[in-house]
Amino acid sequence: MKKLSAGAKIYLVIVFLVLYAPIFYLIFYSFNSGGTMNSFESFTWEHYQAVFEDSRLLVILINTVIIALLSGLIATIIGTLGAIGIVSVKNKKMRNTLLSFNNVLIVSPDVVIGASFLILFTMIGVKLGFTSVLVSHIAFSVPIVVLMVLPKLLEMNTNLIDAAQDLGASRRDVLTRVILPYIKPGIFAGFFMAITYSLDDFAVTFFVTGNGFSTLSVEIYSMARAGITLTVNAISGIVFIVTILIVIGYYFVTNRSKTRHAEVRQ
Repeated sequence: MKKLSAGAKIYLVIVFLVLYAPIFYLIFYSFNSGGTMNSFESFTWEHYQAVFEDSRLLVILINTVIIALLSGLIATIIGTLGAIGIVSVKNKKMRNTLLSFNNVLIVSPDVVIGASFLILFTMIGVKLGFTSVLVSHIAFSVPIVVLMVLPKLLEMNTNLIDAAQDLGASRRDVLTRVILPYIKPGIFAGFFMAITYSLDDFAVTFFVTGNGFSTLSVEIYSMARAGITLTVNAISGIVFIVTILIVIGYYFVTNRSKTRHAEVRQ
């Protein structure tokens, strides 16, 4: 592997500073006892304590986690089966068309997707709240899962499937004992990505939330509009840390899977 040049290293440092400096600045002031972001007075946990003492915020936090886990799980199941279905299509033009439809949902503006779901739910009479948010999050997470699973499927040697069928394996056995174990890293990657996208989403969620139901992203926006307080910093810090833990979990799982594959090959 080629070493990065000095210019490339400087560029990466600048990019990381631009991306992460505002986040760390925000988290740093979440520990400020002064109550403002003008000057740091002394270290305190009071803003985090205020978050966990606010029963309404705790309910919103639980709602956010439940939505993320449920949407991630359902989207992973649908996306995995969808990726397998796309790969199994023999017609190359049809396969590329299906992939294009999948990718359109990823590149489409969140505002368009959110407005579309709002119109749909209004037309069919679905009350805005938990169900509408869950369905929306599943919908925009499925294409991400498909993209995570597809590379592992395309990498898979079809001779494995043929060998299993020659040995008398049914379609169900081929799916559960050959295909799914092989593409497991892609499935986990899709699951973790779906959770992350669900936790971070604001635009789509903003359109489909109703009275009495909210997620952290929408609540942070509402609190920020009323005036920036360091409680907002504390909530944002918690969300950022949870996201980092999810990413670490993803890398741990994928590295473990790679190690197992390497041991099997040896």
